Amino acid sequence: MTVYFVLFFPVAAALLVPAFRTERLQGRWAAAACLIALTSTVLTGVSLYGSHVVIPTLRLRLAFDGFRLLYAVIVCFMWAMAALLSPEYFHGHHHTKRYYFFFLLGLGATVGVFLAADLYTLFLFFEIMSLGSYVWVVQEETEGAMDAGRTYLTIAVLGGLVTLMGLFLLYHLTGTLEIAALKEACLLVANRRALWAAALCIFFGFAAKAGAFPLHIWLPKAHPVAPAPASALLSGALTKAGVLGVLMITAQILPFDDRWGTLLLAIGAVTMVLGAVMAVCSTNLKHIFACSSLSQIGFILVGVSMINLLGEENALAAHGTVLYMMNHSLVKLTLFLLSGVVYMNCHALDLNDVRGFGRNKPWLHLLFLLGAGSLAGFPGLCGYLSKTLVHEAIVEYAHLSHHWAITAVEGLFLFSGGLTAAYLTKVYVALFWQKGKETDPAWGTWRSWLAVTLAAATLPVLGLAPHALAEKLTGLTLGFTGGHPLPHQVHYFSLENLKGVAISLAIGMAVYFLVIRRVMVDKDGNYVNRWPRWLNMEEYCYKPILYTLIALAGVTARALCDLPDAVILLLRRTALRPVRPGQRRQPYTLGARMLARFRDLAHPDAADRFSTVQEAASRMAGSLSFALLATCLGVCALLVAVIIHVFG
Repeated sequence: MTVYFVLFFPVAAALLVPAFRTERLQGRWAAAACLIALTSTVLTGVSLYGSHVVIPTLRLRLAFDGFRLLYAVIVCFMWAMAALLSPEYFHGHHHTKRYYFFFLLGLGATVGVFLAADLYTLFLFFEIMSLGSYVWVVQEETEGAMDAGRTYLTIAVLGGLVTLMGLFLLYHLTGTLEIAALKEACLLVANRRALWAAALCIFFGFAAKAGAFPLHIWLPKAHPVAPAPASALLSGALTKAGVLGVLMITAQILPFDDRWGTLLLAIGAVTMVLGAVMAVCSTNLKHIFACSSLSQIGFILVGVSMINLLGEENALAAHGTVLYMMNHSLVKLTLFLLSGVVYMNCHALDLNDVRGFGRNKPWLHLLFLLGAGSLAGFPGLCGYLSKTLVHEAIVEYAHLSHHWAITAVEGLFLFSGGLTAAYLTKVYVALFWQKGKETDPAWGTWRSWLAVTLAAATLPVLGLAPHALAEKLTGLTLGFTGGHPLPHQVHYFSLENLKGVAISLAIGMAVYFLVIRRVMVDKDGNYVNRWPRWLNMEEYCYKPILYTLIALAGVTARALCDLPDAVILLLRRTALRPVRPGQRRQPYTLGARMLARFRDLAHPDAADRFSTVQEAASRMAGSLSFALLATCLGVCALLVAVIIHVFG
């Protein structure tokens, strides 16, 4: 019963939203439902830890192991914090019933994704999550929101269809979709090309949801237009559902495959740098955080690739990747909720319009520093631990492989970390140091204050207890990620590890003072977006390709439709061409000539009489009386036949 409650209570709570007429009651109900879901998930996980549960009616399979349970709890925590901020954010807003309905529906679907024990269950909840979250993107119903919604829905639908193709092929090859049995089943598959094809199809859908290059186009568009609480969940939770699929492919379908690891490494490196550069160029607060999410997904994919490439020595990569996922989820929860606070007070998100908002707000100042510092990798925060572990994994693989490309990836890792520090410094200076319009020091109610505080408080708690807490949590996830326990204690605060952070921070300060302050600020002191418009992949790459394919498909369909007509016309002009009318040898029909001979009539008179008889016969044959007569004759003939058969 508790399993049913964890999975279906959010759905039941969503169905009850329309019963609450005021937006205030709807918000309170959503917050209460999320807190109940969080509590029930924790209690159920403790009681069922390590077990698999089957819901026979729907053929759903759930697993309560370390990774799944850990992220299910994180998801419920994120939803609860977003629900606390939502009533204040949506005060006086339209369509709040719609928002809270899909908000709670998304909670149930996302928990189902992370607790799924087989790919059938995972795909079912993944699609519900994707289609339900579309409503978050278009909630504001502006032109930009509708455009972003079309992009998001297109990517989600295409990703789902391609993933479904991969699942069909995978089941054909292995005979199972149970995640725990996939590793052994995939090792027995002889046709490795077909297995790779299945893995790539599945990867397409999950990478699209994660926002990996080149399927990232929805992410910078959807986050800025969605409401801030929804953006926090899109960035912190839904992208991790995509990473979940990538981890599953890496650990279960193609474990320790160097080609797969190299592919992930290349995609991760491009995504990591691209997102950071876009964030440096942007001037919209939520767009900066959205591009930052793109970059951080790249960091995580690099960590996943190291899990694959390092093989038996992947302990640092496995612990670091999961910790990086946790850090990004909690940081983006903090920063997007803070952006919601800014929007609630300023009704703007452009840095030029919100300058100085954080002045004389010391608590808000501290909370932002916790979120931004953890994202940049400051010591003492969760982000420092995750960056250190993944960086050390890259260094270890560079030492083992002796390949210049891995050393280049390490350089890109440090450089992207520097860009992270640069764009966060830009936001920090604009909000808390530059002068702007005066705002009320009271920046929110106790609910918004509590939501942001609890979200930010998790970062130093994890960062200051690396061995007692952080490593214990990541150690529970090794069974899912295919990682190994740490062979020795990691000295996080050694000079060698601190040196990597120092290099990134130095790069960040150089980029901020030499590039941002000089190139991206005009002579009036306003921030300017320097990102070239022609680098919009959707407008100048994907849409032209799509329109070309549609045009080709239209031409092909038209040709196929016209092909039968063309064949018939060709036959009529060649083999079936009618004979040209010539002079008739006999101007009268055979019947007319015979009538003229037997009645001694002239041929014209005989032809006239014969045509009259033919016309009368035709009319009689087509009349109702003739039909009745023919029926009666038939019945009579049948009766005669029966009498002869019986009495004959």
